[in-house]
Amino acid sequence: MCGIVGYIGDQNCVPLILEGLKRLEYRGYDSTGIAYFNGDGSNVIKKKGKVSILDNIINGRKLKANIGVGHTRWATHGEPNDVNAHPHFNASKNLYLIHNGIIENYQVIKKKLLDEGYEFITETDTETLVHLIDSYIKKDMSLFDSVRYALNEINGTYGIVVIYENEPDKIVVAKNGSPLVLGLGEGENFVASDVNALIEHTSKCIFLEDGEIAEITKESYRVKTIEDETISKEIEEITVELDEISKGGYPHFMLKEIMEQPESLRNSMRGRLLLDDGTTKLGGLQGFEQRLADSKRIILSACGTSWHAALVGEYMIEQFCGIPVEVEYASEFRYRNPLIDPEDTVIFISQSGETADTLAALKESKRRGPLVLGVCNVVGSSIARATDAGVYIHAGPEIGVASTKAFTSQLIVLAQITLLIARMKNLSNADGKEIIKAMQDIPAKIEEILKLNDEIEKIAEEFKDAKNFLYLGRGYNFPVALEGALKLKEISYIHAEGYPAAEMKHGPIALIDENMPAVFIAPQDAIYEKVVSNIEEVKARNGRIIAIVSESDDKLDDLVDYTIKIPETTAMLLPILTVIPLQLLAYHVAVKKGLDVDQPRNLAKSVTVE
Repeated sequence: MCGIVGYIGDQNCVPLILEGLKRLEYRGYDSTGIAYFNGDGSNVIKKKGKVSILDNIINGRKLKANIGVGHTRWATHGEPNDVNAHPHFNASKNLYLIHNGIIENYQVIKKKLLDEGYEFITETDTETLVHLIDSYIKKDMSLFDSVRYALNEINGTYGIVVIYENEPDKIVVAKNGSPLVLGLGEGENFVASDVNALIEHTSKCIFLEDGEIAEITKESYRVKTIEDETISKEIEEITVELDEISKGGYPHFMLKEIMEQPESLRNSMRGRLLLDDGTTKLGGLQGFEQRLADSKRIILSACGTSWHAALVGEYMIEQFCGIPVEVEYASEFRYRNPLIDPEDTVIFISQSGETADTLAALKESKRRGPLVLGVCNVVGSSIARATDAGVYIHAGPEIGVASTKAFTSQLIVLAQITLLIARMKNLSNADGKEIIKAMQDIPAKIEEILKLNDEIEKIAEEFKDAKNFLYLGRGYNFPVALEGALKLKEISYIHAEGYPAAEMKHGPIALIDENMPAVFIAPQDAIYEKVVSNIEEVKARNGRIIAIVSESDDKLDDLVDYTIKIPETTAMLLPILTVIPLQLLAYHVAVKKGLDVDQPRNLAKSVTVE
C-alpha cells in the first residue's frame, strides 16, 4: 500500500527520492516523509498529506545527502498525521526505518520494550520495530544482523528499509508479503516498493522474495534469508518506459488509462490469437494446457475490480468449456477452509500481482495441491512468481487508483483462456474463428465508444448531485453493473449498488423514485426483452434511467431518459464494451464534483495489507 524509495550513491538523494515518491503516490498519500544522512549528521522531515506538501517544505532548503529513504503512507495503525508519518526513528535519532505492512504481534513486543525503558511517541506498529532493532544494536550487533534478529521476532507483513547513521555507507532492506525491488546502477544503488520509482535511473533490478534481507552499498549488494542463509539472485531487466507512467497531456491518469484501452487490449492479444486454428497460444501456460482443460473444477479468486472480472470469467468458462467454476473473494477464501481437490485449478487475478489477500489465498491453495495459475499485470510481481504458471495481461502501468484498462485486459485474457480450453474440448474450429474475429474487432469498437466522451460528460452534469445510484444488468452484464457501481463509489463518493436486474424486485425497487438514477446495461442479447421489462418497472415508479444499449436499438429511446449506444459484439465480449461508458460516467461525475480522481480518499492502488 505504501510507497518506498531509498538511494545510496554519489548523487544528491533528496530530489531523487522526492521524484520517486511522486511516482509512487498512488500507493498511499495520507502522509509522506524523508530521512537522510550527510556530513553534518542526520535529518528527518515528515508531514501529513501528499508529496507536494513535503516538496514545498523542502524546496529552497538546498538539502544535500548521498544516502536517504522516503515514504508515502496509507495508514493502518494510527491516524494520518505528522507524528505517525514515516520514517520512524529511535530515541537517539540516528536509526531510521520505513515500513509497508502490518506487524501483528507489535503489542507484545511493545510491552517488552516499554519494560526495558523505551518510550513511544507514535500510535503505529512500525515504531515498535525500529526500537526492537535499536535494542539489538545496543548489544554491539551490526545493522544488518540487528535487523535480521529483530525480524525473527516479528509476525506479520513487511517491506522495510533501514538506515543507521553510525553505518552511513549501507541500507538494509527486507521483505515478507510487501513488495521490494533493488535497482542496480553504476556507483549507486536504489530500493523501491515499485519499479516505477526506478525506471528513470536504471533498467537492472532484483526482486526480493519473502523472508529475504539485503544490504546495499553504492558499489555492491548481498542477499540472505533472515535465517542467515546466503542467496544468489537473478538480475532482471525493467521494460517499462518512462512515458508510460506520465499523464501524456491528459488532466488525470484515469482519463488517460480509459483512453488507452484500444491499445492496451491490442497488447493483451498481440501474438496470442491463432485465427487459422480458431484458438489461442498463451506462452505462460505452455506445458499446462492439458492439465487446465482436464480440470475437475476451476476456482477464480480475486479482490475488488479483479473479482468482477472473475465473475465474467465464470460465465465464459462454464458456457464454452463445460467446467464448473466458482468465484471466491480472496479475502475470505483462506479463512473458510475451502474444499480444494488436487484435480482443481485455482486462478488468481490481480492487477498489481501484490494484493495481500490474494497472495495469502494463493499460498493456502498451493498447500492443497491443485494447479495454481495467475493472471496479473505487473511482470515479476509476487503472484507471478508464486504460481505454477499464468498469463500477463500486458495492459501497461496503471497509475489511477480506480482500475480501468486493467479490468478490460483481464476480461480479454480470460476470454483467451476460455477459448484455449474450449477448443481442446468440443468447440469447433469455425466457432473459435468467430470468437477470434470478434476479439480482433474489440479495440476499434472501443475507439467508437470513446468518441461518446462529450455526450457522457453532459449526462454526468445532469446527475453529479445525485446521492445514490442503482446499476442493473443481467447475464454477462451483471458483473459490469457491479463494476460500474464500484467505479462511481471509488472516485465520486456517491453511494451506488449493482444488482442483477431481475433481483431489483426483491428489495431495491423500494428505493426507486425521481431522485434515484438507475443505470441499465441493456444490449440486444439473449435476455434483452427481460431487461426491457425491468426498465418498464423502474419507469413506472418515476425512476430516471440511463441505458447502455446496442447502436441499432431505437426501442428504448422514448422509454429512458438517456441512451448511450455502443457497437455490437458476441455476448462473452460485451462486458469489455459496456463497461467503457460506465468508466467515463464515473470519471466525469467525480471531476464535476471537484474531487481528486486519481487519488480518492482512503484508497490506495496496491493493497498489500489485510
